[in-house]
Amino acid sequence: MSSLLMARAIMLLRRFRGSRRGSAAVEFAMVAPIFFGLLFAIIETAFMFFAGQVLETAVQDSARLILTGQAQSAAYSQSQFKTALCGKLSSMFDCNGVYVDVRSYGSDFSTVNVTQPIDANKNFINSMQYSPGTAGQIVVVRAFYQWPLFVTGLGYNISNLTGSKRLLTATAAFRNEPYN
Repeated sequence: MSSLLMARAIMLLRRFRGSRRGSAAVEFAMVAPIFFGLLFAIIETAFMFFAGQVLETAVQDSARLILTGQAQSAAYSQSQFKTALCGKLSSMFDCNGVYVDVRSYGSDFSTVNVTQPIDANKNFINSMQYSPGTAGQIVVVRAFYQWPLFVTGLGYNISNLTGSKRLLTATAAFRNEPYN
């Protein structure tokens, strides 16, 4: 009787080994985490680049207020200029998280010094200023936003700040027009 059971077990084992039913599900289970991780990383990177472009466009448009002297003539404060900038941003951004830095550098582009406001521990340094300059001066307008990242746990980490965030930076550098 045991040889009969042994023969049946061998026959079932051969049938199981020869069956291909379910192999697609097993293969998909092995490939799916890599596929979905890559897909989510691509989507997150695309959103981040799109947000960076929206911020860049808003800075370019808002910087024209300083370039043409409108902000200086209206005696804009830093918060008023930030409000004008935020009016050009989409709902992708929380305006409370937008930082605006406006600095004037005289009349020579060689004096411009632009550094990232990130310290050695990957913390954001809030040293924002507002100096729109006068006619003919070089001005650099920058806006910063700490963009949250979600796919960093899957081995794709493009964060440059603590807390899984990426600092988006938009910059406009120009010489003020002779608006006086």
